[in-house]
Amino acid sequence: MSKKQPRKASAKAPAKGSATTSAKTSAAGSAKTSAAAQVKAPARTAAAGSAAPAEPAALPGRLTAAAALTALEGLALAALGVYMLFVGIAGDPDSPQQAETGGVTLLALAALPLVAAGGLRLGRRWSRGPALITQLMAMPVAWTLWTTGGAMTAAAVALALAAVAVVALLVNPTATEALGIGPKDAA
Repeated sequence: MSKKQPRKASAKAPAKGSATTSAKTSAAGSAKTSAAAQVKAPARTAAAGSAAPAEPAALPGRLTAAAALTALEGLALAALGVYMLFVGIAGDPDSPQQAETGGVTLLALAALPLVAAGGLRLGRRWSRGPALITQLMAMPVAWTLWTTGGAMTAAAVALALAAVAVVALLVNPTATEALGIGPKDAA
């Protein structure tokens, strides 16, 4: 029996060493795997948490409508800017320099509502301010167009209605909560 024990011991020694080595390897592998799983699990949770407000389908219709109207205003400004720039360069305006400067200015001003509309569409909290500022700037412009009369009256009415509608949509509690603004922050 004693002869068998040394055999078992000698046979077990390399096996035990290799088992220990493989146990260490598998333990290290398991630790790496479980650590990777722990790292991945919060990453998925964080990704899912950050993806929820960014998904357009999760946004209320009021916020989507405000984003669409704000984008439409930005596109109208950009189109008018391109037109004025084109007329200043290729046309025969009274003052080419004034037309070109006006066109570039309108293109720069178009950036504010377009960026704000993109932020609203993604549900970004910061986008409400620029969108509201755009609407507040649009109201005096609508008044000026109204007092001009003629064909500008229709543009004044459209601009004023869009501005008032976007303000109403953005101050609505549903939209403010979707953007993370409002009673939840006060508590």
